[in-house]
Amino acid sequence: MLDVIELFGERTTRDELGLGGVRDAFADLLFPGTSTIQTVAKYFLFVPWVYLRLEQKRTASSVVALRERKAEIELAQRLEESGETEGVIGRIAKEKLQRLPSSIYWQGLHVWGIRVFSGSQDEYHRSLDLFYQRQRARKASRHEHEGESADELDLHNWHVGLPQPDDNFPEGATLALCEHEAEYLRERLLTNRSKSLMAYLLREKIPVDGISFAWDLAADLPDTLRSQIDHGRNFSEVMHGAQLLYNLILAEKRSWQDKIDEYRGQLDDWWRLIAERDEALRQWDRRAFWRIVFNSNPRVSSRAQGFVNKWIDLVLAASDQSTIVEGKEARKRVEFREKQLKGGLARVQNERARELWNGAAGAAQLDLRWNSARRIIADILTGLEVGDDA
Repeated sequence: MLDVIELFGERTTRDELGLGGVRDAFADLLFPGTSTIQTVAKYFLFVPWVYLRLEQKRTASSVVALRERKAEIELAQRLEESGETEGVIGRIAKEKLQRLPSSIYWQGLHVWGIRVFSGSQDEYHRSLDLFYQRQRARKASRHEHEGESADELDLHNWHVGLPQPDDNFPEGATLALCEHEAEYLRERLLTNRSKSLMAYLLREKIPVDGISFAWDLAADLPDTLRSQIDHGRNFSEVMHGAQLLYNLILAEKRSWQDKIDEYRGQLDDWWRLIAERDEALRQWDRRAFWRIVFNSNPRVSSRAQGFVNKWIDLVLAASDQSTIVEGKEARKRVEFREKQLKGGLARVQNERARELWNGAAGAAQLDLRWNSARRIIADILTGLEVGDDA
């Protein structure tokens, strides 16, 4: 639930028209283990380091959540003392922090093969008492397994190759990765998600700074990745019109002239882009697109699929921009979609809900999680260049 609340608090990730399932299908395929609220790559190491320290102290299941929270808040303080300002989770909220780094990175740690335990964070906490008992029993019977290594005999919740923190961690901790830490994260992703775009960019060490969208890299990609990116780009660009039209409708219902002018201007820009890409959109193999979507995220609803297909058909059939912006059919589709998702709370029909609209709701073009993935990729590439002595 905290995930959902956090996402709905961000302009770029709000999902007013139920496009998130399709967006996430491509984001998970291209940038596995990432989320929009991850900040830097180093937390892929910080979180297991905190938990391993607690495991080494045999922290009981009944208190591990409380002590883990305390340790993560202390980590934020130590990072601030080291001069870190950007990307520190909890730097401002401190003890009032609602969303801990461990919950933000928990799924990604498993996807990357850093977390071996396969359950939820709560399940992990509850399992620790039994885990310690099983570890002791395994070690007690070690003489029965001569010739096997300690790693083979021991039980683990975390990958055995995880780099070790400094002895005084979290004292002096920084967000920068040293070379062996960056190489470890790169190896984990290449091992567990080798066919993803993220893995390719790290394997080939392709710079990502200043790249606005992942498809700006498409010319340099292998055919399979380029095809995935093209599908994602088509979806992102054509559906951006529906997002902008939705916000224009709300601005008109509020008689908010500045916002009306703003969204009409953005719709002008959107239509010019669609006109430039008309041939590519008409040649778009939507059957292949939906195969990718449902293979990656089978939870996408038939209603979401129907809305996306009908919107694309409207755009391709439109003779000019006014057919979409002023046309009754396009507006009806957008309004019906929000009602379908929210019922009586839909802004297009609920005046009170509309009053709470701040002028932008899911208006930014879907980047398929590129902005978050780019930061993590850049962190790892920078670490590979600096060496271990930096």
